[in-house]
Amino acid sequence: MTKKYGASQKETVFQILRYIRRHAVLVVLSIVFAAITVVSTLYLPILTGDAIDDMLGAGRVNFDALRTLLYKMLLLIGITGLSQWLMNVCNNRITYLVMQEIRQDAFRQIEILPLKYLDEHPSGDIVSRVIADVDQFADGLLLGFTQAFTGVLTILGTLLFMLRTNVWITLVVVLVTPLSFFVASFIAKKTYRMFQLQSKARGEQTALIDEMIGNQRVVQAYGHEEEALERFDEINKRLQKYSLRATFFSSTTNPATRFVNNLVYAGVGVTGALFALTGRLSVGQLSCFLSYANQYTKPFNEISGVITELQNAIACAARVFDLIEEEPQVPEAADAVVPEHVTGEVEIRNVAFSYVEEQPLIRDLNLRVKPGQRVAIVGPTGCGKTTLINLLMRFYDVNQGQILVDGIDIRQMTRGGLRTSFGMVLQETWIKDGTIYDNIVLGKPDATKEEVIAAAKATHAHSFIRRLPQGYDTLVKEDGDNLSQGQKQLLCITRVMLSKPSMLILDEATSSIDTRTEIRIQQAFAKLMEGRTSFIVAHRLSTIRGADIILVMKDGNIIEQGNHESLMQAGGFYAQLYNSQYA
Repeated sequence: MTKKYGASQKETVFQILRYIRRHAVLVVLSIVFAAITVVSTLYLPILTGDAIDDMLGAGRVNFDALRTLLYKMLLLIGITGLSQWLMNVCNNRITYLVMQEIRQDAFRQIEILPLKYLDEHPSGDIVSRVIADVDQFADGLLLGFTQAFTGVLTILGTLLFMLRTNVWITLVVVLVTPLSFFVASFIAKKTYRMFQLQSKARGEQTALIDEMIGNQRVVQAYGHEEEALERFDEINKRLQKYSLRATFFSSTTNPATRFVNNLVYAGVGVTGALFALTGRLSVGQLSCFLSYANQYTKPFNEISGVITELQNAIACAARVFDLIEEEPQVPEAADAVVPEHVTGEVEIRNVAFSYVEEQPLIRDLNLRVKPGQRVAIVGPTGCGKTTLINLLMRFYDVNQGQILVDGIDIRQMTRGGLRTSFGMVLQETWIKDGTIYDNIVLGKPDATKEEVIAAAKATHAHSFIRRLPQGYDTLVKEDGDNLSQGQKQLLCITRVMLSKPSMLILDEATSSIDTRTEIRIQQAFAKLMEGRTSFIVAHRLSTIRGADIILVMKDGNIIEQGNHESLMQAGGFYAQLYNSQYA
């Protein structure tokens, strides 16, 4: 079972602690330095009280004692500063190591998530979880480490020091203290829900911005600007509402706890004054007690602020852990094989598949392809052509039936081994940030420069690459925005040409290329496909006339099968499609 969004705080906190536990040494060091900081800070009021008692009136000042106390105070201040700095170093180290590990786990999880998850979740929301939510979580965690250890130790240490001085005044402090916990706990529960909604709305906003920026040309071409603005304003208003409510509830924590803390301070002042009047407490001890009361209440203000930030941090962490704990793709079989040499025999047996359970797409599909055959897949939009490619590459697993390559069920092969056997060129190109050369050698990193140039010449990409400012060393922007669509497709084709796989998948591979270049590339493909099993998805039926087998698909089923001549003579659905294009 996967953990759904909105899991309990307790569950999320335990997950955070599992990451922190890996750095137990740093946590222990942080606690030690926090203890040193607290003890030296709490010992300072005692020295101050002794100093006051050593100078009560004219002619009654003990300068020798004051000098000794002054040296002690300076030493304590130095120890406090050093230990506080070392504690912060440890806390920063813990926080950013945990942050690094969570991001690594999240990115590693993205790499093994099934395509279904990525298809169903906006990429902007996923980016928001890995970047923005982890940042927010780190801020809260760092503040928590910085304040929590010292705060708790200060409270405990102050109580011990006060008990050592006067039990009755300490009881006044202890009796009023629970009010702070009650107030902070009540507000924290309200705040957590608002921070959850705030994080979710921020993810939606990031997803929308990512979508609009990535498709700005389409947005402007179809005059969708107003609708996009309206959608953005709607999300922005929700984010504003949740943020204001979260800020309101969180901002009430500090003044509420301060009010309670002032009651503590007043109670200590009044009770201490009564004890001083009766001679049971010196003026220096009263000053020490008031200082302790102030130090005792200060952590409550800080911890209440930390609790508020932690609500935000935990809400953000919950979204990241939802991603990390999402059900990964079906793991590979323990005895999965890595195919060394694939001949290209493909058999599809009784395959059924649907993206949504209630909407069947492919039903009882059967096909046998001999090594080296060219298989063209045609049919109307939505008939299952690309779905069949997704199943062959095991981007999705079949619901029923089997797909076999060289007699082996592809679920018994490693995904890497299976996909290395295929070379794939899609209608949608993908160019990574880097040089032209980096993009071509993606499938064969150890290729020589001569091999790269030979592949580029074979696909007729060499001529346009040579005209670029730095040739093969020209930097390509993200998604190849400084290249034309045709140039990007040529690079993708060159990538496959270089890797020379055992089988080919061409999904509208020349859709963005001019007719003259397409003829040349078809010749290059013809040479590349010699002796290789090839699956060709095409809308322009003239490009697949030479295929050995043409599969005509409709509503997820193969309704016709044969070569071009036999299908035209049959006068069926294929003949209608062909004649509609070339009548």
